[in-house]
Amino acid sequence: MAVEPTVEHDVGSLTNSTIDQTRKGFSHMANIKSQKKRILTNAKRHERNKSVKAEVKTRTKVATDTIGTDDNDEAVRLAVKRIDKAASKGVMHKNAAARKKSRLMKKVNASA
Repeated sequence: MAVEPTVEHDVGSLTNSTIDQTRKGFSHMANIKSQKKRILTNAKRHERNKSVKAEVKTRTKVATDTIGTDDNDEAVRLAVKRIDKAASKGVMHKNAAARKKSRLMKKVNASA
């Protein structure tokens, strides 16, 4: 028995892209004013947190790539600074930040 890969749904005013977004975890716009604002602020926060996490990853990668060079001290200092800042802003849990710093310092000290 063959199963159709695409099934048409009669959902009224909803488009296929809206259904796909709902399946991916996006919800429809709320009716309540405070919830509409919450959705927008959450989206802003998500974008900001994403950029902070990317910055932490970049700084950590640069610090590990410069192990054994003259630039390593500065790169490690900047990486630790970004990790601490992310933890203080609440983007990253303080224990996760401590773990990242510990692992970074372990790599740096192993090469010395």
